Amino acid sequence: MNREKNTFARFVWRITATHTIAYFVAGIFALLVLDYDAFFGVGALSFMRPTDSSWVAAGPGLQVVRGVLLSFFLFPFSNIFLDTEYGWGKFWLLLFGLSYLLTLSAAPGSFEGVIYINIPLKYHLLGLPETIIYLTLFTVLMWGWYRTPKKIFNAISIIVVALIVLMSCMGVLASVGIIKT
Repeated sequence: MNREKNTFARFVWRITATHTIAYFVAGIFALLVLDYDAFFGVGALSFMRPTDSSWVAAGPGLQVVRGVLLSFFLFPFSNIFLDTEYGWGKFWLLLFGLSYLLTLSAAPGSFEGVIYINIPLKYHLLGLPETIIYLTLFTVLMWGWYRTPKKIFNAISIIVVALIVLMSCMGVLASVGIIKT
């Protein structure tokens, strides 16, 4: 792979776009298939905001900021997962280990969470399908984009990220009653 063509700015955009798109798809899956409405904001997960919260509606659009931050931390290691065979798998394992299993706080689903949070195991496992979908989409899209760089992917990513941000803004406006649904 020609590293001269892979600038930092390009890396930031690709991480940001693939993260935002993968997060949105996994989130829609979780909302529709895993029925997050029934769990979030009530019972054992009452500390979570309900899915009709304006903050939850803002979440997908705010992933652009998270994607930019993520890219700053990943860039020094980019050659490990972009320039090697099975790089996407290494990337997947790294992210799964650091973001899901080995979080620094006692988050639901994490190793620490299972030890320190007093909720049934089913709630710790609730987010696992969403996590697997997100990580797989994110790593495969990112790795594939670098393996097959086409201008059409840039155009598609700009359109999809813009639509996600627009839908997020509309969701916030609907949750505060400015737009009627």
